[in-house]
Amino acid sequence: MPAATSLPITTHPALVRARELLRAADGDVLALQARLSEIPAPTGAESRRAAALADLLREAGLAQVRQDATGNVVGRVRPGEEPAVVIAAHLDTVFGPSVNVAVQRDGPRLLGPGISDNARGLAALVGLARATVGAAWDTERPIVFAATVGEEGEGDLKGIKGLLAPGGVAACAVIALDGAGLTRIVHRALGSRRFRATFTGPGGHSWAAYGVPNPAHAAGRFAAGLPDLPRPAAPRSACSAVRVQGGTGLNSIPQTVLVDVDVRSEDPAILGDLEAGLRALAGRAADEENRRRAAGTPALRGEIEVIGDRPPGATPETDPLVAAAVLATRALGAEPELTVASTDANVPIARGIPGIALGAGGQAGDTHLTTEWYDNTGGPEGLLRALLVLAAAAGLR
Repeated sequence: MPAATSLPITTHPALVRARELLRAADGDVLALQARLSEIPAPTGAESRRAAALADLLREAGLAQVRQDATGNVVGRVRPGEEPAVVIAAHLDTVFGPSVNVAVQRDGPRLLGPGISDNARGLAALVGLARATVGAAWDTERPIVFAATVGEEGEGDLKGIKGLLAPGGVAACAVIALDGAGLTRIVHRALGSRRFRATFTGPGGHSWAAYGVPNPAHAAGRFAAGLPDLPRPAAPRSACSAVRVQGGTGLNSIPQTVLVDVDVRSEDPAILGDLEAGLRALAGRAADEENRRRAAGTPALRGEIEVIGDRPPGATPETDPLVAAAVLATRALGAEPELTVASTDANVPIARGIPGIALGAGGQAGDTHLTTEWYDNTGGPEGLLRALLVLAAAAGLR
């Protein structure tokens, strides 16, 4: 894909036809968005939504639609040799199986958990598949459409990692459709490592066994020390205790307490330094509690394990994929915002494959809350932007 200062493909007949199909299908895409949002898809339990996407992509006319070994749904505009341009949207939501995912309308807004993140991205994926097939695109590089599992939280980008693993899809570029919006272009991957600190002791009755080392006390010292770990002012980083678990009752000293920690930065060196710091902090917290234990009581142990790794990196602003996204955004009358986030694009970026994440149009709020909402103002423009970027990346003949 050559660098460009304009998008000459904007007048290409096949692109014009695809744009017409997308504009005409705006209502259908919005209805599909609500329908998909009402199919529960907690991370690790996306099978019902994946089956629906597979049917939709087959109906759109994609070739070789299948589920891979990881659970992703994969289809192609046409059979062809790789490397391919991959356009993807994640299937999963942050909401557990007990959450009511019914969608309601409130004036111009659709309300429902996951209605934007990522029912919007999935509906856009299907709309784009229908448009490219319907306009009979002929491209220099094959296009792969993918609905990925495990993007959120503990999914640890499982789907995109599996999709791009050896034996999966050989990609020359990746475009992730994630949520709403028209201006954001995520070209910098925010790295995130997740750790679990486990403090284990003998436990016992809170009165009779008082004096044994208490895992809850050690866990508290560990969590309280996280904000004080040294790190540079720039680039921005974070180190947060995000979940604490343990204990069996109000009159028992726990035997085990867990503290889950989320560490984030764009800089892999900072991630490494923070990891070393929190490991040392866990050791100090355990040592301090052991120094306070009564004579003859067993020692407490503190251990750290990695439970997630979302790699950092960046696709340069000068890369043709980023340049095409900037030009496409401006062509639709919006000012692009080059930014950083943690998305499916992290994996290709970290592997040296040009990758970006785009919002799929419209406006949204309360993301990751049960009050999440979506407003389709600017929705069609978001799909048109993705269409322009896809055409440029795939090389519309």
